[in-house]
Amino acid sequence: MSVTREITAEMAGDTPRFVQTTSRKAKPSMLEANTASLEAAVTRTAEAALERITGARSSIEAIIFGQGQVVEQAMITLLSGGHGLLVGVPGLAKTKLVETLGVVFGLQTRRVQFTPDLMPADILGSEVLEETAGRQRFFRFVRGPIFAQLLMADEINRASPRTQSALLQAMQEYHVSVAGERHDLPRPFHVLATQNPLEQEGTYPLPEAQLDRFLMQIDVDYPDRAAERKILIETTGDADAEPKSAMSAEDLIATQRLVRRLPVGESVIEAILDVVRLARPGEGDPGVTQHIAWGPGPRAAQALMLATRARALLGGRLSPSLDDVVALAVPVLKHRMALTFAARAEGETVSDLVARLAKRLG
Repeated sequence: MSVTREITAEMAGDTPRFVQTTSRKAKPSMLEANTASLEAAVTRTAEAALERITGARSSIEAIIFGQGQVVEQAMITLLSGGHGLLVGVPGLAKTKLVETLGVVFGLQTRRVQFTPDLMPADILGSEVLEETAGRQRFFRFVRGPIFAQLLMADEINRASPRTQSALLQAMQEYHVSVAGERHDLPRPFHVLATQNPLEQEGTYPLPEAQLDRFLMQIDVDYPDRAAERKILIETTGDADAEPKSAMSAEDLIATQRLVRRLPVGESVIEAILDVVRLARPGEGDPGVTQHIAWGPGPRAAQALMLATRARALLGGRLSPSLDDVVALAVPVLKHRMALTFAARAEGETVSDLVARLAKRLG
């Protein structure tokens, strides 16, 4: 008896389905033909996605100068289907980057400026009482700005914890509950939040549960001299460059599904498990873990798995490598763990600690 293994990858689903069937008359030629057909379909899909991704990156970098790593990590966040936290001082084009991403990926974008007096209803929406001509009264739900495909939460740490928590359900479950009623959010749905690391007076640090919902923390640093020179020349003229759309929301969803279908080697899976588990207190080298107060959970490993796949696709590859794990370990893990007081007093940083753990993978 011969066993034929059919592999079907439906682009309408979130993950490929593997269906095993038993056939007495299966011929090797039929199996080879099916395999070749599947590989050809995947190749065509990947080539089309790579072409769109290349066009999107070129369009973004035509507007955002000197932030190649930031652009890469922001694109990885969207291609992975996640949310991103942009951290940097004012004037580094964080807002411009989010606006550009919305145009390039063809997403409906809305911006909310977080302030101490912002209320949850200002984000989610609220029910209003209306009356018909027949004097019948009813409540109608008025949607808030969260009902967008790309939400920019500007200076998210300036709002109160009560308002910050309004995003928790939306970021994880992709719907909100108001007055006991469920309201689904548009798909795709992404939150890109900004945070100023300098002015901490009057701010509210994000709770750990909300930080864990961000796939990646993207640190935005100063541009180098050459990039800043280009910024001076390109942005102080009589005409500003406008971003060009390179993808649609449907294209982005299809690419996100492709990312989830990319194969991952056992060595990469083990590397992801190693770096995540070594970042937890009580596991791994005591010389390192003694500095860790609390470490990343399983959601961190999930985020790193998706991010490495997206980075591979962004680089024109159909399978991630150990280099992808090393490159993304810091932005994926750093906001999901904390150091002990003694470690902070000694000058240790989370980024340096994760970087040391990631180097051991090579």
